[in-house]
Amino acid sequence: MPKFSFRCAKIVRRSRPVSAAGAAVAAILLCLSLAACGGAAEGQGSGGGKPVVLTTFTVLAEVAQNVAGDKLQVESITKAGAEIHGYEPTPGDIRKAAKADLILDNGLNLEAWFAQFVEGLDVPHAVVSEGVEVMSISEDSYQGKPNPHAWMSPVNVQIYVDNMVKAFSKLDPDNAAVFEANGAAYKAKLQSVKDEMVQKLATVPEAQRALVTCEGAFSYLARDAGLREVYIWAVNAEQQATPQQITKAIEFVKANKVPAVFCESTVSEAPMRQVVGATGSTFGGVLYVDSLSESDGPVPTYLELIRHDSKIITEGLTGAAS
Repeated sequence: MPKFSFRCAKIVRRSRPVSAAGAAVAAILLCLSLAACGGAAEGQGSGGGKPVVLTTFTVLAEVAQNVAGDKLQVESITKAGAEIHGYEPTPGDIRKAAKADLILDNGLNLEAWFAQFVEGLDVPHAVVSEGVEVMSISEDSYQGKPNPHAWMSPVNVQIYVDNMVKAFSKLDPDNAAVFEANGAAYKAKLQSVKDEMVQKLATVPEAQRALVTCEGAFSYLARDAGLREVYIWAVNAEQQATPQQITKAIEFVKANKVPAVFCESTVSEAPMRQVVGATGSTFGGVLYVDSLSESDGPVPTYLELIRHDSKIITEGLTGAAS
């Protein structure tokens, strides 16, 4: 007879005060507890016999799949094209999480909703950014807090891979050697795409080596490639860009004669279009950060995301775009 999980019991035993958001998540968990307990046997998840690994967003899922190979079932909570920062978990997400065998999150305050999402679930999780050299945000109300977009450096993602190998080997010890081999092979690809990115962006003239974007999501990429980073807002927020933020970007673009500016795929480019209109700069294109595209889109994998962004940035700043 399979051993069934007691996750339901852990979900319903909540006696300490919670926030309004936490209470909402708790209510969902209470409503789902019987279904969660009466579902899959412990360790079976929903992966057809394979352990199930659930990640918080698509970039992590794709990297994790490269490490897991065919030994684990890897899924993402958010879908392709979704914004991760202010995501609100659904009842379906919580049902899926309750049946998972491992949950991976980025950490560094990226998933503000994550702590309440996993609270009460008897599911282990690993923070894949553990060990990276963290960069701090230097502006706005986020000043001094960690910049969460560490995956925008392929060097950092090699650390992510090491953390995944460790977590997967603990989850499925029989396949530890497979995870180690897959991780080593993928890290070699990451180093190659990093070298390719640096070589490509090195062609940008010194005076034009400024990356102006909507969100401050490119600190780690800019550090790798030797670019100055300027942005309208530090971290995606619910409110619109303020006039002061837009004015600051306009002044920088004018003072430094920045030839092109950019915006991310998961947010509105309207504020950056105001910068373009006020400066005569060019809108260089859409960059990908928080989410991969669908399989038939421009960035179905993490490696393609880095290649795409470095190409768009280089073409925009050098005027080489067709």
